[in-house]
Amino acid sequence: MPESLEIVVSGTPNPHAVKFTLNRTVSAQGKTYRGDPAAAADAPWASALLSIPGIVGVYGVNNFISMNKQPDVEWDAILPQAEEALRRVFP
Repeated sequence: MPESLEIVVSGTPNPHAVKFTLNRTVSAQGKTYRGDPAAAADAPWASALLSIPGIVGVYGVNNFISMNKQPDVEWDAILPQAEEALRRVFP
């Protein structure tokens, strides 16, 4: 039985970015995705995060994801949706 997903959310020096550290490999090679979720079809985690209103970009490598938001959107509105999306992608 796979280990349950652990997500640790950390702030960054950029107030419009957060870092998610997972106990899963996100991507062996770092890649940035911006804008349209369809552009991230090769990375279900990126597509799921970019589908959240207010998210403008994501980057993932190894076991972490950096997520950027629009300045006028509050993290309180985004983070629960982001964690739920990651739990759907990484059961």
